[in-house]
Parts: sequence; structure tokens; C-alpha cells
Amino acid sequence: MATEPEAPGPARRTPPAQASRNETAAHPLRTAVGPAAGRTVPSPSGRGLPTRTGDSSPEWLEPAMAANGIGSFDWDIRRDVLVGDQRACTILGLVGQVFDRTSASFLALLHPEDAPVVRRRVERAVAELGQCGAYYRTVFPNGELHAVRFRGRVLADAFGRPSRMVGFVWDATVELHKRERADEQALLREERSRFIKEAARALSEAVTVRDVARVFTELPLPGLGPDGLALASLEAGRIALLGSSGYHSGLSDQFDRIQLAPTHPAAEAIRQRAPIFVSSREEYRERYPAAWDWAEESGRSSWAFLPLVASGRPTGICVVSFDDARELDADERTLLSTLGGLVAQSLARARLHDAEHELAAGLQRVMLPRTVPAVPGVSTAVRYLAAGSGLQIGGDWYDVVPLPGGHVGLVIGDVQGHDVHAAGIMGQLRIALRAYAAEGHPPAAVMARASRFLADLDTDHFATCTYAEVNVDYGVVYAVRAGHLDPVVRRADGTAHPVPVSGGLPLGVDPDEEYRVTRFSLDPGETVVLCTDGLVEARDMDLDTGFARLCATVSGELPGVDESPREPLEELADRIATQASDSEREDDIALLLLRWDGPAGGRAAQQLRRRIGQADLARISELRGELRDALRRWGVPDLIDTAELLSSELVTNAIRHTDRDAMFTARLYQEPGRQQEQGRARLRVEVEDESDLWPTRRTPGEQASSGRGLMLVEALADTWGVEPRGSGKRMWFELSS
Repeated sequence: MATEPEAPGPARRTPPAQASRNETAAHPLRTAVGPAAGRTVPSPSGRGLPTRTGDSSPEWLEPAMAANGIGSFDWDIRRDVLVGDQRACTILGLVGQVFDRTSASFLALLHPEDAPVVRRRVERAVAELGQCGAYYRTVFPNGELHAVRFRGRVLADAFGRPSRMVGFVWDATVELHKRERADEQALLREERSRFIKEAARALSEAVTVRDVARVFTELPLPGLGPDGLALASLEAGRIALLGSSGYHSGLSDQFDRIQLAPTHPAAEAIRQRAPIFVSSREEYRERYPAAWDWAEESGRSSWAFLPLVASGRPTGICVVSFDDARELDADERTLLSTLGGLVAQSLARARLHDAEHELAAGLQRVMLPRTVPAVPGVSTAVRYLAAGSGLQIGGDWYDVVPLPGGHVGLVIGDVQGHDVHAAGIMGQLRIALRAYAAEGHPPAAVMARASRFLADLDTDHFATCTYAEVNVDYGVVYAVRAGHLDPVVRRADGTAHPVPVSGGLPLGVDPDEEYRVTRFSLDPGETVVLCTDGLVEARDMDLDTGFARLCATVSGELPGVDESPREPLEELADRIATQASDSEREDDIALLLLRWDGPAGGRAAQQLRRRIGQADLARISELRGELRDALRRWGVPDLIDTAELLSSELVTNAIRHTDRDAMFTARLYQEPGRQQEQGRARLRVEVEDESDLWPTRRTPGEQASSGRGLMLVEALADTWGVEPRGSGKRMWFELSS
């Protein structure tokens, strides 16, 4: 290689430090060049670089450099000219190229990440008259990425100024490939480590067996790219396919619920509790000839059978398959084995979860009524929504109880707690309350007896409850509340609002608690909504907000009974339940809806019949309210005041002066009239008792507090009388409109 002539010396002597600064300013080398950054061009002679001192290289150096593939270079710092021998040009990829031999041109050929490093190291060596070395990447004209290492030393002139850098270069492409492969392996290991973490997180979030199967079949295996995934559980020697991907449905169905042959590799993996890897079809046919038909039909060429072992017991098998023959390395086998362990633990947990929830669901189904009895005159709809977490079983319940006289009782309640114990107490309380109501006891007595029953159980639990007796004939509701929520009523005009009900302590808190009854009326088509607190109260929603949202939902537009193929009440129940499902529920929800459809034919029944307990004086007030509603519905409101007064007198006399219950009956008769004219209405009220003592008309004094009942009846009734009735008597009066 031809040598470059030595740069002429300075015309005058300059101090070394000043000369160094001048050189730095005169040449851009200090800010843009590195020693090995200079690509050199071969000289015509092909000889090595000449030295500035004129000394020749030792004879043994050239063969040593040639044997090791080392080239030399010489960089004239002042003139910014790079020259090198043939090997250096080959290593640097400059053979056959047009190159101006400047350092700036060479820097443009370096990898953008490496050029600044090379430049800084060379600048430091020039400034310190020292040595430097670097590793950098460069792209050859054919597009190949190569790597080069160099080592150079800065030489000074006679005045101590940096003049030349001489050194060696050698090819480091093999090292580059090793680094690339190491980087790829490190990246792959990082991806696999991240995959294991993500798979562990996804599997830990999988709640049910179906969730585990879905997560497993959707997992991306980094660096493997399987063509088929299958997950199966082992049940009594048979495999139950839980999920698969990469297989057509016919093949999956064919191998679901089949006996696992002992010669199958999956069976061997389960027996040995260790993974089985098959790298080719030939290996499969040789090792497992009896099971070759399955492998051949699957169309795969290599497999990994991963046993699922949890708590020392095999629970299933994972199958990972590939379309091509593949010999998995140690890292890949470790990855698959780790994945199998994660799936096994997750599947065992999910199976336990499913079993617990199936048990809980069965228990809840037993505790709650299977069907709601049909009662003429009303329509009902019920819903039960389990909490979003836990065993999905608790103490919430609802019930619909047919009552004597064709009426119906509504029960909604919630036992404290959210576990099997609460569910057991709920079942006992539900049965007891249903029995009390079915016996015909008034609502206050039903609630009081239920409270004593729960207190006698001595469980340290209490329960909230609302019980409502609905008079199907007149749409009158008698509600009792024990620490529970008020009912919500949807009116005929579509509006909805809570109805305040007098409340008492929750059941079981005070066995002697007496509950008050609140009475309200329904018009035909109006609906009562009873629910537990899980519907209207949550961590992020207070009670007022929950009730407002419930009322808005209930008041939404609904089709008429004859306008929709589906019962509108069921649609309303679904609407409420759907709203409750929009958020994560922390508590169970019981929901009970009743719509009073009105009497048959759209006209109220013309009879009111009630039994009044001998010691139940409060029932008289309720009876007066029922009578008022009945007369209003019968179309004789002008008789209300008189009938209410006289009925109260007769019933009071019956229960005060006898030691038995009284039976009250009111009937309305329509007297025949002329054509197209309605006849006069006649009301007959009867009070029966079992006493042989007949009433005696008295003349009380001015200061007397009693004795005027028969005088009022005689003065206000159109007609009245007393009739014997077997054992007892019947007092009656009639009023005409």
C-alpha cells in the first residue's frame, strides 16, 4: 500500500501547548473523528503503512498480523488523511470504494450509536497524546452489518504536538453475532419471564374452570408459537376436555369423555407425573405405536404432554402441539413445565370454587321458594341476585304466602351475615314466618312471633324484614316493617315513590317488641316493589341515591298487559335486576314485585268479611279503614261515615262483652230498578259472636261513658236487629243509599 508523504514541519518553533491548541482549531478532527473511524484505501503497492520515523516494521510482525487477520492504519492528524494496508481496507469494507480518506467521511459510515463513542475516545487520546481503543459497527456496501475493533496510539512530532495515530484493526463480526445471539436469548428469556408473570396473574384471576380453560387456550407462548393447545381434566380414568384451540370441533368432540388408554403418552405423563416431550412423528410412532392413530389424525408433528399435579394428585393434562418436528431445548421445556404447574394450581382452585358455588347454589335453591304461588287478582315477579364475591349465598329471602280469604302475604327479609350460617337461619325464619302468616294472624302478630322465634334460636343473629298483607278484594295493603326498607309503589300514572311504613326493631333484637301496622291502598294496575338493601346501597352509593335510582327505574315506561307478549311485570323485574348487575355487587339482592290487577270484571267484590280477635282492639281501627275503602270502591261513598260509626259500635260491643272472637261481614245489594236505571244500593252489616247474652238497650246518664251503642244504631240505621245463630247470635243493620 502506498504511503502518504510526511507533512512538512512548522516554519517556526511554537510552544507545545500552543501548538496543540492551534492544531485543534485548524482541523475538525478534534470534534468529528476517531482513529478507527477512518476508513482507508489500499495503496497501489499493497505495502503496509509507512512510519513517520522511517523505521521499518520487524520482519516477524507482518506474518503474525496476516495470520491473525489484523490490518494496520495510519492517520495524519494535521492533514486529516487516513491510510491503511490491504487487510485494513478489507476489514473496513473499503475495497473497491471511492473514499476521500477523511475522518469526517468515515464517521458517516459508522452506526449512529457508535460514532459518538469513537469520536470521544479519539479526542481524549489526541489531547493526552495517549492510546485508545474502541468497538464499533459499520455497514458494508452490500448491506451487511459488520463489527470492527481497533487499537491506536497518538505520536507527537519534535515539538510535542499530536501528529499521527497509528494502530491496528481486526474484524469483530463474529463477536457481533455472538452478542446479537446473546441479546436475542436475553430478550427471549426476558419475554418468557414476563410471560410467566402475566400467565400467573391471568390464571390467578381465573375464577371458574371455564375461566382457566379460556386463559390457557389464549396464552401466547413466546419463542414457541404452538399450533394446538388442549386442556383436559381427569375424571374416573376419563379425560374431560375443558378447552382447546387449533383443533377442529369434530376432533375435539371425538376425544372428549373417552377412556384414557394406558399406552397413550398422556397416560404415561400422568403416571410418572413428569412431562413427556415427543419431537417428531417418527418418534411418536416408535414410542407409542398403540396410540399412533390419534396422533396421525391430529395432523401434528411434535408434542408436549404436561401433567397437571396439585397437592400431589394428578388432576388433568395439558397438550401443546406443533405442526413441524421440533426438538425443544432445556429452556423451552422448563417454560412448559412451569406453565403446567401454574395451570394445575389454578385448575385445582377453580374446581374447588365451582364445587363450593354449586353447593351454595343448591342450598340457596332449597332455602328459597321454587315457585311463587298464583293468587287470583294479583301478579307477582321475583328475582334473586347473588353477591359478586364469596360463596354467593346469604340470608336474603323473599316469599309469597296465600292467606285465608283469598288474600296474599308478601315477605322480604335479610338475615345478618353472608355465609352458610346466615342461610340456615334464613331458612328456619322463612318457614316460621310463613306458618304464622298462613294461620291467619294479623301482620303485627306475625312479625312479633317471628321476632320471638329468632330470639329463641339464640344465634346472635338478627334479621330485617318487611311483611305486607294484601287485600286482594280491595287492593289494601297492611305493612309491617322490622328494621327493613320501605316499599316502593309504582302508581297508575307511571310515577314511583317510597311509601313510609312504621318501623320497629329488627327481628331477634327484642322478643317483646310490638310492631305497628301501616295501611295504604292500591288502584288496579299499581305495583308494590320490595327489595333488600343490596339493591339500593353500596360502597359508592348511599341509601338516598339508591332509592332515587330505584324509583327512576321503576317509573320507566312499561307496555300494557295486552300490548306485549311478555308479562310487563317480568320486564320490570328484569329492568331492575339489570341495573343492579351493572356494578360489582357486594351484597345479595332479593326482589319481590306484586301488581294488584283489581277484582274480576273490573269491579270490586261486594262483600267484606273479617275476623276480629277478642283481645285485638287495634284490629277495629284497621277494619274501619277497610270498610271505608270497600264502600268507596262499591260506589256508595255517602254511606261511609254512618256505616263506619255503627260497625265500630257493634264490633266493640261484641269483643268487649264476650270472651270469643267476632266475625264481621258487610255486603252490598243492588235493588232492582227500571230499565236502563240502576236500583238503590242497600248495605247490610253483620257481626257474629258466640255469646248467648243479647244486647240490652239502656238509657245512659249525661256523664255516662258507654251505653249509647244501640241508641246510635236505632237512630241512624234504616233497620237493625239481633238474630240467634246456633251457639251465639248475629247483630245486623242496613243502610240504603
